[in-house]
Amino acid sequence: MLDFTSLSQTQNALQAGKTTCVQLLEHYLERIEATRHLNIYIEVYEEEARQRANELDEKFRQDPATVGKLFGAVISIKDVICYANHEVTAGSKILKGFKSLFSATAVERLLAEDAIIIGRVNCDEFAMGSTNETSCYGPTRNAADPTKVPGGSSGASAVAVQAGTCLASIGSDTGGSVRQPAAFCGVVGFKPTYGRISRHGLLAYASSFDQIGILANEVADVSALLEVMAGPDDFDATCSERPVEADF
Repeated sequence: MLDFTSLSQTQNALQAGKTTCVQLLEHYLERIEATRHLNIYIEVYEEEARQRANELDEKFRQDPATVGKLFGAVISIKDVICYANHEVTAGSKILKGFKSLFSATAVERLLAEDAIIIGRVNCDEFAMGSTNETSCYGPTRNAADPTKVPGGSSGASAVAVQAGTCLASIGSDTGGSVRQPAAFCGVVGFKPTYGRISRHGLLAYASSFDQIGILANEVADVSALLEVMAGPDDFDATCSERPVEADF
């Protein structure tokens, strides 16, 4: 069984040779297929993610000491976070077909530490909602009870973790859009202090409140992702200059 709920479990299994990034990815892809009725994913980066998993497995075989802090972390991103050469539509017909020319700073930092981005997940249109029912792609359902809402606007990010389709998901929170879905779905949701994570590449709702947030099963994983994504950014003048600590 590959139902790991934490990064430490995942990395311990990888280091012990009990699994590989490719095997992990295939497990998550199977979970995505098995939970299609929940309408979590707008787009799955299946072949791209497979290629990256293969590359990371080879990197680990060549020299285990060279892999990044997030080696083995399979992550989904909310459909308001830019990823170069990938669509980002904020759950709206208005932006259908639009591909970002650049990646959000948060995404770049995740990839630099060897995370795998598995796909983009549903959200309330332009992140304006609290039930994940206003998306042009249709509502996302709560995995615990599909007759119930998952909260919003990062509802699908919460369900992605809840349903075991990824290890963690990157969402956004303006007035509760990470924290409320986390509460509805029984996962950990974290909105950092304003400016702790760069907003560069996050489609704006209310720029003076918006913040990229994290949803995961474990507080330790939220801490690890925050450590990687936080820090000054030349593209966001509101970012904190305070050094990033290795733990809370």
